[in-house]
Amino acid sequence: MLPAMVEFVEFEEARARGGVRMTVVTGVPSPWGEAAKGIWHVKKVPWVAVRMPPGENPVTEWTRSTSAPVVMYEEEAPRGAWNEILLLAERLAPAPALLPADPEERALCLGLAHEICGEMGLGWCRRLDGIARSFATDGAEGFVLPIAQYLAPKYGWREGLGEVARRRVVDVLGMLARRLRAQRDAGSPYYFAGGLSALDVYSATFMVMFQPLPPEQCPIPDALRATFETMDDETRAALDPILLEHRDRVYAEHLELPITL
Repeated sequence: MLPAMVEFVEFEEARARGGVRMTVVTGVPSPWGEAAKGIWHVKKVPWVAVRMPPGENPVTEWTRSTSAPVVMYEEEAPRGAWNEILLLAERLAPAPALLPADPEERALCLGLAHEICGEMGLGWCRRLDGIARSFATDGAEGFVLPIAQYLAPKYGWREGLGEVARRRVVDVLGMLARRLRAQRDAGSPYYFAGGLSALDVYSATFMVMFQPLPPEQCPIPDALRATFETMDDETRAALDPILLEHRDRVYAEHLELPITL
């Protein structure tokens, strides 16, 4: 197990520092944030975490974003997109590489990662599904209503999008499970034969949206855990056990445990 690398600092100290500074949501395992933490952890890149307060504040002015994670590196422009953060990490610490060297494999890795992290990808659509369930049940399922109302404009919510999102979730889960099974049959426990890749990190960290790690590894309130684990029968059937087995392996062998929230 690699040593823990998450160090929280106050905003003013972070802004005055050089190196890698990253805003994070605290108390909740945001998959985009956990993936970025995992990438720094694997690459052993020193960084400091800055808590993201709610609403407009000096942190959002600094990062030019009301979302997290956003990475600030030296005097370069803020990086908030998952692929921007990954490519910066690859530049700062080329080894161990999390993108395959072969151009076609690299493109495939980035494309599959987009299906997890990008707009209308697995994480995005799982959020839309939670918003839809919340609005349909007045907050009895999915997110509590105020959170659903806050998230809706961030994810482009409109009537009818919930079913589209749910279908996308099922399709992407199925695609990921099929690839892992094919790789296992070929002798590799990872998405690519060369070993751990960024896709493994994204797949492992985004499983929190379906089944968080045990409380001793992922210390979140029971109500929030229930929110993450609520899903329809088709989504539950698409959550192939191999996806959770893969998550457990990646966390045990490569990522920080327990998760720092």
